[in-house]
Amino acid sequence: MMLFLVETSCSLIGWLSLYILLCYVNGKRGCEWNCRLVTLLHGVLIVCVTAYIGFVDGPWPFTHPGTENTPLQMLALLLSLGYFLFDMAWCVYFRTEGQVMLAHHTLSILGIVSALGLGESGIEVCAVLFGSEITNPFLQARWFLKQMGRYDSLTGDAVDLLFITLYAFVRMGIGGRMLYCELASPKPKMVMKWGGVAIYGLSCVFMVDIARFACRKTRAKYKRWQEQRKLDSANGHTGK
Repeated sequence: MMLFLVETSCSLIGWLSLYILLCYVNGKRGCEWNCRLVTLLHGVLIVCVTAYIGFVDGPWPFTHPGTENTPLQMLALLLSLGYFLFDMAWCVYFRTEGQVMLAHHTLSILGIVSALGLGESGIEVCAVLFGSEITNPFLQARWFLKQMGRYDSLTGDAVDLLFITLYAFVRMGIGGRMLYCELASPKPKMVMKWGGVAIYGLSCVFMVDIARFACRKTRAKYKRWQEQRKLDSANGHTGK
């Protein structure tokens, strides 16, 4: 237990130190800008590490859920645990996120702690982290583009399209398959199975919001296209 607390504290201090360093070096930007940079760095790092775990180091999460944690899995879990503790505290302090996002962070923390405490199921938790974080860079890119006034552009549209596509395919599609394997396997503890159901349920809530956003944006773009077409048509008629 003492070793776990020390390792978690080191991870938390590491992410907090990175945030403080970014605030010092990048002082002209606000606190949220630098916090989102930390979020972006965590997302890229953990996607790379968990991808290596799943595709190279093994075992394959779809066929071996509930297996004993490996040192590399534990490292990935500790890195993410420290980050989620940091980001949870930041969000609560600055009140920037709603209840759904805070619930997501809470479930993530509980899931990681459970896997580390049980000494097993690290592979499927790493798979969930991979699926959750692979869309994160696009989410952060969207926010940064908005802050720089470049969101209403082809780049902004591409970022949104990639985010929605990846979310639907990875988090809902592949994530649903991962949940089925977790529930069907006799190895994982019941707490991990219920945790999987809860985190997938939250993903469904996010998916509903994303689908509504996609519909609104599509309608708005179609409306602008129609107005531009009418304007071009009128200009052409006037010219004649």
